Amino acid sequence: MSADADHRTLHNRVLAELGPAIAAGEYAPGHVFTLDRLERYYGVSRTVAREAVRVLESMHLVHSRPRTGVRVRPPHEWSVYDPQLIRWRLAGPRRMEQLRSLTELRAAVEPPAAASAARRASAADGEALAELNARMVATGESGDLEAFLLLDIEYHRRILELSGNDMFAGLSGVVAEVLSGRTEYDLMPQHPRPEALRLHTHVACAVRDGLPEVAEAAMRAIVGEVVTALDQSAAGLTEPG
Repeated sequence: MSADADHRTLHNRVLAELGPAIAAGEYAPGHVFTLDRLERYYGVSRTVAREAVRVLESMHLVHSRPRTGVRVRPPHEWSVYDPQLIRWRLAGPRRMEQLRSLTELRAAVEPPAAASAARRASAADGEALAELNARMVATGESGDLEAFLLLDIEYHRRILELSGNDMFAGLSGVVAEVLSGRTEYDLMPQHPRPEALRLHTHVACAVRDGLPEVAEAAMRAIVGEVVTALDQSAAGLTEPG
């Protein structure tokens, strides 16, 4: 292994341990680390420790000051839309709370985005979305959950982009992490629910045909179904679909 590759490996190892621990609340706001302690604990160089801290600082998980150390920041200051932080929080003990919070964000954003897409998408973009949806449905019905996830992520990304709103489109990474998290943590059945697949088709057709009210209502139903399923899963009643 080259020196650069070894350096990156050590840097990633520190982040992979320290980041999720902070995100999970193992270190309370105000907890102070020092670079010396991080070096000793992880067995890394000062450079590696400093670079890991810089990444955590960029996510607003910590702030570093000369002579005062590296202090954990309170959760309300974190960059909660950062995809890496979302992954760490989904890996933690408050996974369902994080999923619900993100799903409520989707409920606020995706229905109006679908309506905007129906108003603004070109005929070619509408047809392409319908074709993508057809592949996604076929994959879901076949039970290939890995391939379905990739198509589902692309489907929602395209709708956010077709909305013509940069702020909506900027949340495509957040939506991708929500969809990936539900699959990674076995919160999806092997075969997506037929009703969910039908609703996705309704959205795609409405975008293609220029029907904003239909697109918005169908997308609202999609996200609403996920909220209900998460509530049922948290209560131990069923798996979300």
